[in-house]
Amino acid sequence: MSKELIVVLLVAPLVGFLINGLFGKWLKGNEKLSGWIGALAVLVSLVCSIIAFTSLNGGAAPLDETLYPWITGEGFAFNIGFRVDALTAVMLLVITGVGFLIHVYSIGYMHGDEGYTRYFAYLNLFVFAMLILVLGNNYLMMFVGWEGVGLCSYLLIGFWYDKQSATDAGKKAFIVNRIGDFGFLLGMFTLFAAFNTLDFTAIFDRAEAGTFEQIFGANTLVIATLLLFVGAIGKSAQIPLYVWLPDAMEGPTPVSALIHAATMVTAGVYMIARSAVLYEIADTGQVVAWIGVLTAFFAATIALTQNDIKRILAYSTVSQLGYMFVGVGVGAYASGVFHLVTHAFFKGLMFLTAGSVMHAMANELDMRKMGGLKSKMPITHWTFLVGALAIAGFPFLSGFWSKDEILHSAWGSSSLIYGIGLVTAFLTAFYMFRLIFVTFYGESRVDSEVASHLHESPAIMWLPLAILAIPSALIGLLGWGGHDSWFHHFTKSVFPEAHHDASGNVILFMVISSIVGLAGIAFAWTRYSKRVPSDEPTGAFHRLLANKYYVDEIYNALIVQPVKNGSHFLLWKLVDNGIIDGIVNGVAALIRFIGGLLRRLQTGLVQVYIVSMVLGIVIFLAYYLFFT
Repeated sequence: MSKELIVVLLVAPLVGFLINGLFGKWLKGNEKLSGWIGALAVLVSLVCSIIAFTSLNGGAAPLDETLYPWITGEGFAFNIGFRVDALTAVMLLVITGVGFLIHVYSIGYMHGDEGYTRYFAYLNLFVFAMLILVLGNNYLMMFVGWEGVGLCSYLLIGFWYDKQSATDAGKKAFIVNRIGDFGFLLGMFTLFAAFNTLDFTAIFDRAEAGTFEQIFGANTLVIATLLLFVGAIGKSAQIPLYVWLPDAMEGPTPVSALIHAATMVTAGVYMIARSAVLYEIADTGQVVAWIGVLTAFFAATIALTQNDIKRILAYSTVSQLGYMFVGVGVGAYASGVFHLVTHAFFKGLMFLTAGSVMHAMANELDMRKMGGLKSKMPITHWTFLVGALAIAGFPFLSGFWSKDEILHSAWGSSSLIYGIGLVTAFLTAFYMFRLIFVTFYGESRVDSEVASHLHESPAIMWLPLAILAIPSALIGLLGWGGHDSWFHHFTKSVFPEAHHDASGNVILFMVISSIVGLAGIAFAWTRYSKRVPSDEPTGAFHRLLANKYYVDEIYNALIVQPVKNGSHFLLWKLVDNGIIDGIVNGVAALIRFIGGLLRRLQTGLVQVYIVSMVLGIVIFLAYYLFFT
């Protein structure tokens, strides 16, 4: 593994972005060329990622290279540098592997869209930013990628900018993420003040040795890690900053699959896993775990009553991210990252299959208007079923292994966290198969006009689904053996030795998880194999869940409107109109007044000018004779 390989890996998507961004005007006549340029750029990165992964798996030492100094000062330097170790290699494969398939899928999905080349330019730029995030060997490089994916998320969520809902969702995502990013920045400042560097290796070594400036006393690392966690809460959509992610479904469906299921939203989990040494020393993992498990349960309850297929998947993503935070929070860092990997495949698959359904249903999202699609869209149905079984924890599929590891580790940390996680696993299986049964089974409720042209998606779209279904089902086998699996051994060198107690009968935990998942599927079958959501009772509790606990309305009443009204008065009427406009208009009025006075002296009469000159001479002589 060489430095040149990593540079090519990183730069390839940037080249794709520049080609589509600069020459998109000339590529519009051949949109498929634009799409394949974007896809091939990511394919180059995928090949490089496989080479890097193979090299590390073969025993090569991690690569930590500084390309050149970026910002230097007295006693410190921020460098452009990259670190490729086991954690980085895993993330690279997820980003480029899932990313490449989504690019290929998008070639068919975005066919005929006016912004086709712009879409692929944004998608390539996103991959470039995400690669910077995971490749950086210091927090500043990570933050550059962190902000880059935030920008691309804003651009892609609001891609159809002629829709008010899309532009509103883009702004909401951008603003909410800025709140989290402010915490991330404060965490970085705290680390720099304590260590005088932002380099990972230097910080982790000094933290373990205890040789750093304790600017907040013994709580320095506690404060730093909690501030970094605020950034993770925003980026990875945890309580209370999760509200942007469901609205982000306004963007094209492949965007949801790439950014809001497989990559960007996992950045917070990656950051905590990368900073595992700090979280272990600060002992702030319990905060992370509790926020994660509460988010997982909270989002799962909301998903129970949603009828928009993409929003169900969105709340499912929020919930599964909560599981990942439970994993890294209880010290099972490899387990949390392993669930990140399995989730990237099966959730990316389900978002793409949802896009396939939308493609056939003329962009319809309400599953109450579907039903009986199994026979019309067999490939979409079977691939969606694989993803749903995986997330539900069906025995021996990918989600079964990764979720069971997290629950097993949680038991050693807190039986209450384990219990909430187990209940959430039941809810997950239930709402996912509610979606399956209502959408693909039973009698058709499709509008007659739409039903006349129901069809399976073209090969350019269903081939990525078929390919993604394979790892969605089988990649969990990399975790065979639980905490003694190949995946854990591969990533062992990156993480500190776990302090959680993962003892207990492993088989018993697996059996319990299996029973819970199967029970959720069975319960969904009994309720929805013959009934659609429109037939459900609409009691107060159902309305509470259907309206998402009114969190958006509460935020709007307590935060958005007061800030808006305050800004309306203070910034607009007082500051803008009163002070800024007052100064500008006042200066103009003063000059106009002075000009009006001087204008009166310009009469055009020679006699007046002579008198003025005489008066001026008399005044000058009087001043000279009597005052000097």
